[in-house]
Amino acid sequence: MTTNGASRTSRNGFNLQTCARPNILALQPYRCARDDYKDDGTNVLLDANENAYGPGLAFDQVKDALQESSKTQGANSNNSTPRLQLQGLNRYPDPHQHDLKQLLCNLRQTNTHTSRSITPLNLFLGVGSDEAIDALIRCFCRPAIDKILTCPPTYGMYSVSACVNDVSVVSVPLDPENNFALRADAICEKLSSEEGEKIKIVYICSPGNPTATMVEKDRIQQLLEHPTWNGIVVVDEAYVDFASAGRAASFAEWVVEWPNLVVMQTLSKAFGLAGIRIGAAFASEEVAALLNNLKAPYNISSITSQLASQALQKEHLAVMQSNMQKLIKQRERMVKELPQIKGMGRFRGGFESNFLLIEVLDQSGKPCNETALKVYEQLAENRGVVVRFRGKEYGCQGCLRITVGTEKEVERFLKELGSVIAEVHKGKANGVTEKDEQAANDVLA
Repeated sequence: MTTNGASRTSRNGFNLQTCARPNILALQPYRCARDDYKDDGTNVLLDANENAYGPGLAFDQVKDALQESSKTQGANSNNSTPRLQLQGLNRYPDPHQHDLKQLLCNLRQTNTHTSRSITPLNLFLGVGSDEAIDALIRCFCRPAIDKILTCPPTYGMYSVSACVNDVSVVSVPLDPENNFALRADAICEKLSSEEGEKIKIVYICSPGNPTATMVEKDRIQQLLEHPTWNGIVVVDEAYVDFASAGRAASFAEWVVEWPNLVVMQTLSKAFGLAGIRIGAAFASEEVAALLNNLKAPYNISSITSQLASQALQKEHLAVMQSNMQKLIKQRERMVKELPQIKGMGRFRGGFESNFLLIEVLDQSGKPCNETALKVYEQLAENRGVVVRFRGKEYGCQGCLRITVGTEKEVERFLKELGSVIAEVHKGKANGVTEKDEQAANDVLA
């Protein structure tokens, strides 16, 4: 940590003015109708071609539907039903989401990694973390010239977004024999090579997907301190709230110390809000400004912003924490009981997320993709229990990734799994091909 607030740039090779694409540096953001004059209830807004009579909704029916929904969800609501303002849906939403960004800053400001404060100027909000992944590539990578670096096994959207933007992918795999640890030395060696001059972004998933392993802080710092490499280190913390270190596990606030660090997060996992599609990228003010300049003007809807803001209020954070503790309890149960099922092998990776990665064994006791795929298919098609086949990922031979569910869901899964494995070992399941394995493995999540 710096003690005087000075930039870390002088200690590495990062230079934003030469790292970002020149056209992005020169980009003038689209000026929104609400940049200058807000919908404060007093202004007559005749500037954005909106419908002045309001949204085409029968509000009494909508209100009844919301009330009925809150009744059916009552067991989880703690009588703190989110309040939605629907009357203003005819107006374009706030393009800057300052209040929501401040709530996210409050959540992630722990002063564990810095004494300085993060502010809304350090944030970009997108339609899930996937928008941030794509925006970073468009910001820093020139099509058909620059590259990104990923560490398989990892989240598939890094490579998908690179492909969409005509950007090549360089891989430095995690170490499967060391709990899928990040190979920082090997990454630095790659960044120091001639090819490294074209690598603009390193994507790191922590906790890893599908590995559920945390990346150690000193390994990330080793990349940030690279003396010659001019690029961005992106840490994807989609599952960080499940980590055993608690709030201190996140490196979001660390972006004020490192101008070449971006930390991505989402409300889809621990917060249980995958349906509203919102993600965040914490970055230096300069990098955040570039990302905000290139985004669509109204990328976050009013409803999404309202729900996200309420999820970050004290009473709803308490619900999130309660649900998360229930999931952790079921995770511990699965860690204890899965190895007791005949045909299940070692856990691979860590236990820092809301899923587990575990081997499925053939009759000889070896991890086997064919057996794992048959178990995956039989569970889904005949038992109505859907998990994820990951056997084609690097270091994941014979592996299934299993999301932790509710107590009833875990009970059913464990019951069905044992009988399905027994059937597969007895040869009662249909055969599978290499093409079947790849098709099942290619599903992103």
